[in-house]
Amino acid sequence: MASNTYVIGDIHGALLALEDLLNQVKPAVNDTLIFLGDYVDGWSDVVFLINYLIDIQEKHNCIFIKGNHDDLFLNYLKTNTFNEEWLKHGGQSTLDAYANVDETTKNKHINFLENLRDYYLDEQNRLFIHAGFTNPKGIDHEYFSKMFYWDRSLWEMAVALNPKLQIDDLHYPQRLKNYSEIYIGHTPTTRLNSTLPMQHANVINVDTGVAFTGPLTIMDINTKNFWQSKPSFELYPNERGRN
Repeated sequence: MASNTYVIGDIHGALLALEDLLNQVKPAVNDTLIFLGDYVDGWSDVVFLINYLIDIQEKHNCIFIKGNHDDLFLNYLKTNTFNEEWLKHGGQSTLDAYANVDETTKNKHINFLENLRDYYLDEQNRLFIHAGFTNPKGIDHEYFSKMFYWDRSLWEMAVALNPKLQIDDLHYPQRLKNYSEIYIGHTPTTRLNSTLPMQHANVINVDTGVAFTGPLTIMDINTKNFWQSKPSFELYPNERGRN
């Protein structure tokens, strides 16, 4: 039986948005779900969300990518220290959500976060990564692995690229030649005044701003059909998210 592969943008604790999406798509047991990271820092359901993600692996083939917010939160769970900037960008909501969580659950979540992937490269040379990479030769040559979940320059370069430029042109960016497609999150499309997934060159951004007021997006990577949840502010009317 043929299976489908879906990629899902940054969730930021919005379990209700994820449930909304999966109720729409109804993925089959043999379908693959690729999550692009940033599971925490935003909405109040973060503890329940991570429990949900741990459990969903029993029903589907799941690939979990690490986001920058996940890395910051994991550091807090392991060291009990944090950067004040993290609190300003959603970390406080995660700290509040975990205030009364028992140690067994925390340890289970630490294990989940420790096993997140830096990226995933499939057999068709499609790259799935939270943020990007900076080395022109690609992921295997990246000097600083943290760029996999912090970089914004890959997306900014793709957005700024002249669409008339051909891949064999001398000025075409070498970074974009390494992979047939590159799926990212990290930089919400709402920064470009859109709540839809966007493609520039071969870079496809499916972070549609659920951390703020936008929807969560899931995309079939073969057909490019996509589905979106209700906007997060409608699902969590008594919260502010990362606003």
